[in-house]
Amino acid sequence: MAVRSAIENTISISLFNRGLAGKIFDEVKRCGAKVVMKNNTPECVLLSPDEYIRLLDEVHDARLMAAATERMNHFDPSTLISQEYVDQELGFSASDYENTEDIEFE
Repeated sequence: MAVRSAIENTISISLFNRGLAGKIFDEVKRCGAKVVMKNNTPECVLLSPDEYIRLLDEVHDARLMAAATERMNHFDPSTLISQEYVDQELGFSASDYENTEDIEFE
């Protein structure tokens, strides 16, 4: 199966030189990523823009998860402060929070 996948997902750079770029790009959109070979060596990977964005989002999410995990590993409940304390320190009152139900905090 790995050999089949390698054959189906690799293309020679010479195909670009023969004017087949449009066909190659259509195949990438339809079938997924392709590895471009130059002198029998992988040169680059072609991805559709949607797949590239999906991968970037996945990397971003993984980085956020790693940061959150690291923070939780060092979490000390004794360092927490209450909302009331924050409000008092910053001079907020209950009326300052009216009409904020549509606001999303991250």
